[in-house]
Amino acid sequence: MNRKTYCTLTGCIFLVVALLHVARIFSDWEAVIGGWTLPMWLSVVAVPVAGFLAYVGFACAKDGAQ
Repeated sequence: MNRKTYCTLTGCIFLVVALLHVARIFSDWEAVIGGWTLPMWLSVVAVPVAGFLAYVGFACAKDGAQ
């Protein structure tokens, strides 16, 4: 796997994560991991973090076409 493919794949994965957190916020979905319910504020924090990581992944794919 070359760098461009890796960065594009990483950007897509983080974009999906960000969109799922947005959907969770607006749909008021409950997320439970191992019996622990994730608080909604965690999704509010995760959206910009995952969005930034998606942006960096796509920027890396654009710039690092080696």
